Amino acid sequence: MFKKLTQIIKRKPVVGWVIFFVVMAGVFILGLLAASITERRAEIATLYANKKVDIGPFEARNEIWGENYPREYDTWTRTADTSFVSEFNGSRAVDVLAQRPAMVIFWAGYSFSREYNSPRGHKHAIEDMIHILRTGNPGVDGEKDIQPATCWACKGPDVPRMMHEVGIANFYKAPWSQMGSEIVNPIGCGDCHDPKTMNLHISRPALVEAFERRGMDIAQATPQEMRSLVCAQCHVEYYFKGDGKYLTFPWDKGMTMEDAERYYDEAGYYDYIHTLSRAPILKAQHPDYELAMQGIHAQRGISCADCHMPYTSEGGIKYSDHHITSPLQYIDRTCQVCHRESEETLRQNVYDRQRKANEVRNRLEEELLRAHLEAEHAWKVGATEAEMAPVLKLIRQSQWRWDYGVASHGASFHAPQEVTRILSAGLDRAMQARLAVARVLVKHGYTNEVPMPDIATKEKAQRYIGLDPDALKTKKAKFIDKVVPQWIEEARQKNRMASVG
Repeated sequence: MFKKLTQIIKRKPVVGWVIFFVVMAGVFILGLLAASITERRAEIATLYANKKVDIGPFEARNEIWGENYPREYDTWTRTADTSFVSEFNGSRAVDVLAQRPAMVIFWAGYSFSREYNSPRGHKHAIEDMIHILRTGNPGVDGEKDIQPATCWACKGPDVPRMMHEVGIANFYKAPWSQMGSEIVNPIGCGDCHDPKTMNLHISRPALVEAFERRGMDIAQATPQEMRSLVCAQCHVEYYFKGDGKYLTFPWDKGMTMEDAERYYDEAGYYDYIHTLSRAPILKAQHPDYELAMQGIHAQRGISCADCHMPYTSEGGIKYSDHHITSPLQYIDRTCQVCHRESEETLRQNVYDRQRKANEVRNRLEEELLRAHLEAEHAWKVGATEAEMAPVLKLIRQSQWRWDYGVASHGASFHAPQEVTRILSAGLDRAMQARLAVARVLVKHGYTNEVPMPDIATKEKAQRYIGLDPDALKTKKAKFIDKVVPQWIEEARQKNRMASVG
């Protein structure tokens, strides 16, 4: 072969020059690549060798971590940005009860009827927890806690520190306000990273315990699985078990909606008794991980971080963007990493799935609202507990399916078929409940249509279920003015809050 090539070059010297320049170009490109790799390695080595501060095992101050990891910290601070808007929510806190007053009726007898907003970024976690009407106003006009400290469990990296100091069970059963001056740093670095190695780690015991009860060792998770499991510490369905309000994931029987329902039914558990229908209601939290795992992306090995924390580069450093937000905000760095369609096509694909699920949701809410109010009327005309038992069971099942689908962030994209199935099953149960209660009403001589109250606004719905929205807001304002500054001052004196940044 080489002899033949030599003969060709002798006949046509230009071929030799072409080969020479091609080889030289290849050597030059390989040299640039080697130099780039060396430069990146040197920059990474410098990054880890020149740490400015030592980070302790329970360091909760995100600003301190930012001294060593400024790029990641800078992107994390952008979770404070609430400017992104999509067709269904975005980064802004939207008053959902004002949009859908029927939800006030669904949660009659539970604190969610006081206030429920769409979620904002992680940097707002502490602020939103303090300001939400659901946490009450302990310390104002003799008011006591209405929530346990368990409510803080996912709100920031101070939580693992306090669990270490007082014990896990003692943390959960403490009054919510007892931790007001301790849980002051919002969701951040220490929630997901080991301070020595920067490896992803699980900082919340509830997830580890849920795995153990299923005979699984979370320590065997792969790095890619960990990019979802750190999110699963909080973005899951959970409940407060027993008098100690012990944070527990209902995964013992499996991770589907029906598995969790069966777990709760066998335990005889309910979150509250509905004040109108008297149904024992299950309040879904946000089963994001469970539903996401049933979607096509998770089945293909895509992690939460792949879409919500896309990689970005600066200089020679490639790192995860910690501006955790909707993938629709950065389609070029999320969806288009795998998909070749245009941004507009991909965006509309998401909206199409969301619209279809939302259509079923709207119908379900119409039927569920009437089921609660017709059950309330049945009690007024003399229905017995035995007569109402099947009605209340159907209402419980319907609302659980509604809440499971609605409370999950992004469910109609993560697993559109599953969430539409769940909502459709909820609609079926609501219609069955209405038929059952209609038979009870007829048995007691009532054959007219049950009159519907005027709940056109959130405030009207709240007053109908016995709340005084003006009084709630007035007390919360006093709490924010009087109690919260004391918490902040105490936290500063204890050096819980960073002075940098």
